[in-house]
Amino acid sequence: MTHKADNTNTDKLGVFPFVVGGMSFIPLLGVVFGLIALVWGLVSAKRGGKLLAAMGAAGIAFTVLIYSALFYFGFAQRGGVYDDLRGQMAQNNLDSLVSTIESYQVQHGQYPASLAALQDTLPQERSIILFDPLTSAISGQPEYFFYQRVGERQYHLRSLGADGKPFTDDDIVPHMPAQNGGNSGLLRDATAP
Repeated sequence: MTHKADNTNTDKLGVFPFVVGGMSFIPLLGVVFGLIALVWGLVSAKRGGKLLAAMGAAGIAFTVLIYSALFYFGFAQRGGVYDDLRGQMAQNNLDSLVSTIESYQVQHGQYPASLAALQDTLPQERSIILFDPLTSAISGQPEYFFYQRVGERQYHLRSLGADGKPFTDDDIVPHMPAQNGGNSGLLRDATAP
């Protein structure tokens, strides 16, 4: 009778395969463990193999669900806290970009023709962000902030906001105090000279 009980124990999967199956619920890294548990469960003739395979598949599905939700709330959903955070990031990036553009003007005697031209002159170790997080989130591709040189002494710089059009109510413009007696060439509205 004892011999039969021992056979039953050897026909079961041990604890280790289920530990691997449990590790499949670790986001991203768990996909590897989920695949291992899934295959192990499917090829195992022992009791618990189907449960192990189901555990591995559930772990993979968990990772897909988590990352899909992060993508949706971070990039696809309009409104809410993430748009507010992207707006704050755009404001901070614009504010630091003005001083970079003004430095370019001092060094080259004119404002850059475009932000791409400005980027080509920046050292690689300098971390100035030239891309608009609001329009980049909508299009899914990195897009420069709106920049337009007006003559030789002035320029427009702004984030286009959700509508993607310049000079509308949802635009974000730099908040820069007057520097050096107001010598900045930044135009804050569309009607400025």
